[in-house]
Amino acid sequence: MYAVLMICGGLAGVTTVLFGFGGGFVVVPLLYTMLTMTHAAGSAVAQAAMQIAVATSSCVMIFGASMATWRHHRAGNLDWPRIRAMGAYIAVGAVAGAAAASWLSSDWVRWAFVAYLAATILDSTLRPGFMRVGPGTARPLTAAATAAIGVGIGAIAAFLGVGGSVMTVPLMRRRGATMTQATAMANPLSLPMAVAATATYVALAWRHGASFGPGHAGYVDLLAFVVLAAGSWAGIRLAARWIGRIPDRVHAVTYIALLALVLVTMVAGGSFA
Repeated sequence: MYAVLMICGGLAGVTTVLFGFGGGFVVVPLLYTMLTMTHAAGSAVAQAAMQIAVATSSCVMIFGASMATWRHHRAGNLDWPRIRAMGAYIAVGAVAGAAAASWLSSDWVRWAFVAYLAATILDSTLRPGFMRVGPGTARPLTAAATAAIGVGIGAIAAFLGVGGSVMTVPLMRRRGATMTQATAMANPLSLPMAVAATATYVALAWRHGASFGPGHAGYVDLLAFVVLAAGSWAGIRLAARWIGRIPDRVHAVTYIALLALVLVTMVAGGSFA
């Protein structure tokens, strides 16, 4: 199973640097399935499998998003003033989202993950603005909109462990950014969420008295983190050569197709049996 985790960590690295996903859409369903398959149904780990998967995904995201941010910075794809303006609000929202997920049952978090995937796919395909080629310069947000959207992005992303791509990419896309710019921005905007969410998941698991045995820091599975981070490093290095080279329309369609693939896998693959 850890060999599979390594391979999927590589896929997470590829999707992080090219699509800004942060790896959560690959890591969360895989790790959830692995935990429920390898632990008895009534065990502490099985009962908190979704929280562990989300927390570990957030921790891996710190590593992957940092590497991807550096790659996009070198390629000149990042608008740092806009990133700094929204980053603090995302961190605030992430604390609230992680706290909410730690209090709810694993089933609630699982179905929220599926519902958000479906809503994002429908919104991006049916509402005008996502599929067209942007002019290349995203229109700025007001200060109030930046605060509200930043808190919302942080809360939802930390709750689901998916990074901010599912919100930041459609947002930047509809405001005129190219897919390369939009996916590049998703990585540094995922960092404050990942750091705040990981710290919250670690702290709340200990506070609530959760005991998952050795190899865990709160809800974070440390061995899974190491394996996934190693795979992510390899995937990011492999995919970095394609930064800025994918045609915009192809990039947008592939983004939606990947979301749809994860949705089908999670619903039909037995994770929710």
